[in-house]
Amino acid sequence: MRTQRLWLDVATEGDVDDLHQIHADPQSWVHFPPGRHADRLMSEQMIVNGARQWATHGLGYWSVRDREGGAVVGRGGCAVPPGRPWWNLYYRFDTAVQGRGYATEMARAAIEAAHDVGPELPVLAYLLEHNVASRRTAERLGLGLVWRGPDAGNPDRGAVRLVYVDREPGAELMEAISFHCGPPGAS
Repeated sequence: MRTQRLWLDVATEGDVDDLHQIHADPQSWVHFPPGRHADRLMSEQMIVNGARQWATHGLGYWSVRDREGGAVVGRGGCAVPPGRPWWNLYYRFDTAVQGRGYATEMARAAIEAAHDVGPELPVLAYLLEHNVASRRTAERLGLGLVWRGPDAGNPDRGAVRLVYVDREPGAELMEAISFHCGPPGAS
């Protein structure tokens, strides 16, 4: 897929080094250090899991380039997490290109693709409250805040999780969000 400034491709093994550089960089995980890829195998597995998403749901996360044939500068898109009734909107970019609006541009294309492929599923952005840039991206996309609470399983016990959605959530979606995002044992 192509946007005004970006090339969005299904990730391949040839993208692993670039994607690992982004996902292993502590600066790209400043808001959630435990998510950082500790080794290249984690990045390789991310590509395998991504291929499974594309095969199962017809959509997944892209490798993002800012020039044709260039290095990967980010990863993002929409994918259905296992056991969840929504598209998860994800974006992570090399710190060298942050601040250029790439996340918003890529995310608009991802939301449009999710609406084309599975319009019955809402698009959800799941982020930490202290990640102001990610919050602003979700808000620029027109997503509405529908849930705020403790981030279950986060080693930072004070971390607050925010959930933004592309539509007015019904009771069933709110129940699923509360179940999957709430404190352990919450429903």
